Amino acid sequence: MRYILSLDQGTTSSRAILFDRNGNIVEVAQKEFTQFYPQPGWVEHDATEIWETQLAVTQEVLKSVGSDGSDVAGIGITNQRETTVVWDRRTGQPISNAIVWQDRRTAGFCDKLKERGLEDEVRSRTGLVVDAYFSGTKVRWILDNVGGARDAAEEGHLAFGTIDSWLIWNLTGGKVHATDPSNASRTMLYNINELAWDDVLLDLLDVPSSLLPDVCPSSGVVGSCEKALFGFEIPISGIAGDQQAALFGQVCVDPGMVKNTYGTGCFMLMNTGVSAIESQNNLLTTVAWQIGTETTYALEGSVFIGGAVVQWLRDGLGIIENSSDVEQLAATVESSDGVFLVPAFAGLGAPHWDPYARGILVGLTRGSSAAHIARAALDSIAFQSADLVRAMETDSGIQLASMRVDGGAAANDILMQFQADLLAVPVVRPRIVETTAQGAAYLAGLAVGFWSGISELKALWEKDKTFHSHMSDTKRESLTATWERALDRSKGWIEPKTNE
Repeated sequence: MRYILSLDQGTTSSRAILFDRNGNIVEVAQKEFTQFYPQPGWVEHDATEIWETQLAVTQEVLKSVGSDGSDVAGIGITNQRETTVVWDRRTGQPISNAIVWQDRRTAGFCDKLKERGLEDEVRSRTGLVVDAYFSGTKVRWILDNVGGARDAAEEGHLAFGTIDSWLIWNLTGGKVHATDPSNASRTMLYNINELAWDDVLLDLLDVPSSLLPDVCPSSGVVGSCEKALFGFEIPISGIAGDQQAALFGQVCVDPGMVKNTYGTGCFMLMNTGVSAIESQNNLLTTVAWQIGTETTYALEGSVFIGGAVVQWLRDGLGIIENSSDVEQLAATVESSDGVFLVPAFAGLGAPHWDPYARGILVGLTRGSSAAHIARAALDSIAFQSADLVRAMETDSGIQLASMRVDGGAAANDILMQFQADLLAVPVVRPRIVETTAQGAAYLAGLAVGFWSGISELKALWEKDKTFHSHMSDTKRESLTATWERALDRSKGWIEPKTNE
């Protein structure tokens, strides 16, 4: 067996990536699919189109290396996590468009749950805050708003799944309805302490248990794909939500290890080992993965505006032509020279959770230039990520030793250096930055003996560059204090709407 196949099903595109035994990428294929915005705050996908694009790129990538499927040891699946599909078991057809993780249509229902004082109970069972982000309230909405759905559900004819479950169902010709704990833990229906669907939450959200997939280990064979699809019955042997997969792809397998993904936003996860630590600092507690009978947990925090601040410099201010130009512009000055940008364009995420915050640019003088603003924009990504680290350290009692980084903005050396300076720990960028797909591949490969164990994966991981802190404690403390002053000014900037 020469390859592991990773299916990386994201929010805007479906990808298939082949990895060899050394963990190197052999071939990649990618297709974008349609985004639907039927109303303000609503975001939908056509689940059938997702399956068709995922099938097409998988066939393309196998064809490009001349594979008939027989040389593929296993398939790993990683996916956009909270996006919700409900389909008819009898036909295999979705009963509506998928409701995407970004969709906010159930925010009003979530507010009612909060008014009933249920936040603590939900958090203690699921590790999550009550929010429209997660799948549970989306399932309920589909059952209540699609004609005949609730009756069909009560009769046992419907199936619910996140995108991993939907792909597995289609790959196996409807024989397997399964997910893993990392995806289940993002539904607001799964008890992360008991590692089982939670009857109290199912009752609370009025979701019949007959809809639910079986929860299988993240690394383990759940079934085989239909021979007609790729020419061979390839085992499906790895499943993980995208951010958990990236944590595993970075081989952050020991408690206290942290990865940060610098994309449009930033997602930071800390491995907390076998302990599900309930956050006191507005972070999420989630299952990272399950291998055999051992479950690993993580703390998670997200920054709403990461790399998106660079897009704003390009599209909003027009001070750069391409996003890649920001590093060159920022490099023309030594520092932001006292300019601070808080990019709270859509409020603030963890650990602040202030929907009424707005962006603020402070510290400007007559000598401030476009370069200083560009520098402040990059700095803001690092400041926000450092806020997450402090929250994680407080919750876990674990001091950060280093941080592994991936995502598009991790290629920016100025940003990575400033991140290391702020954290006073090494920031390490890997040679292969496709860590999400790699994590799914690793989980799949372990299950079928393609790799011998965790120690082999550790040996495969290679760094590209390590950034060490060169900043004095005094300067670091001063910059952090000024950032916090700027944050305070951005918070509560707009008045809550009293009519909502």
